Amino acid sequence: MEEGYQAVDYGIDFYATQTLLAPDGRRIMIGWMQNWDTCGIRTPKQKWFGQMSLPRELSVRNGRLYRAPIRELEDMRRNPVVHKGISFEGLKDLEGINGRKVDMEIVVRPSGNEMYHKFAVRFAKNEQYQTSLSFRPHESILKIDRKFSGSRRGIIHQRRCKVHGKEELKLRLILDRYSAEIFINDGEQVMTTTMYTELAADGISFFADGMVCMDVVKYELC
Repeated sequence: MEEGYQAVDYGIDFYATQTLLAPDGRRIMIGWMQNWDTCGIRTPKQKWFGQMSLPRELSVRNGRLYRAPIRELEDMRRNPVVHKGISFEGLKDLEGINGRKVDMEIVVRPSGNEMYHKFAVRFAKNEQYQTSLSFRPHESILKIDRKFSGSRRGIIHQRRCKVHGKEELKLRLILDRYSAEIFINDGEQVMTTTMYTELAADGISFFADGMVCMDVVKYELC
């Protein structure tokens, strides 16, 4: 009997999902990383058109669907950069944290007893472009925003989802040149977007309105 429902992806570009059963019993899901509003958009210099998401392992915990990047992706991780217990307010850049082929784990929590107002990570970034992921803990709202990514026409730029828990937010951000897949709180929710920003825009920075304490582990994907 149906007890509830949830979206398989809360982002902008994830459609026409399919699943398969792996020989070891894992249920694997993959989707078209696009939507009908943007299916005519591609980078001018690329010969390919469209792309698929990372395969995602599905599981059910406490009546909720969880999605995790297929575990074989971990074999592609190289050159870890680790920053632990970084307390800051305002804009923050971290040494070694950049790139457009990145697998990055972020944990954010309040620094002290007072809750911060907003946290954001901005990627595919240079002086002109950026895509951002922001969280407002008082509302429990996480937002993906690509309106400054260099889009050439009026398309969907933002999506929001309500996340569970305020004391600690866990994000896994996987960038693959022109896409971002964000796994929230160990895959309880996922947000997927494409951004056709020039590859030279490879900066990653963090922002906090109020004091936060943050852990970051970044891997290059090879």
